[in-house]
Amino acid sequence: MAVFDALLPIFTQYGYLAVFLMLLICGFGIPIPEDVTLVTGGVIAGMGFADVNTMVLVGLAGVLVGDGIMFGLGRRHGPRIANSRFFSNILTPERFEQAQDKFQKYGKWVMFVARFLPGLRTPVFFAAGMTKRVPFYIWLLMDGFAAIISVPAWVYLGYYGALKRDW
Repeated sequence: MAVFDALLPIFTQYGYLAVFLMLLICGFGIPIPEDVTLVTGGVIAGMGFADVNTMVLVGLAGVLVGDGIMFGLGRRHGPRIANSRFFSNILTPERFEQAQDKFQKYGKWVMFVARFLPGLRTPVFFAAGMTKRVPFYIWLLMDGFAAIISVPAWVYLGYYGALKRDW
């Protein structure tokens, strides 16, 4: 609840921009739960500070752009970034190894499943780009399909929860 309580006043003040930027930050592997961000976006829509359908679109854009940046960074600068001091704290060798193992075992489907596994999204998308065996359109198809399922679910969960609560 602490993350939700911290995000709510920021989101009510800055709305769509705050949700989008927070989702970009989540895409970089910063330990802020993406799901809590999306639920909070739904809550502010339920409170009347935003339109719920627009929030779903903003959420989709935020997660896909954030994930796409990680994929692109892996593709263009993979080994150099993976060995940097800052990034190695976010993407530990253990996480990267887990992502590589899953990627080798399950192929492109691990990119779909990664959307639903907090903590593995960043390493999986980074590794997918770094291998250079996954075309961008395949990555976008797999992540986009998963995002079309998860993002509306979290946003509408927050929205309907807010409608039921007396603020």
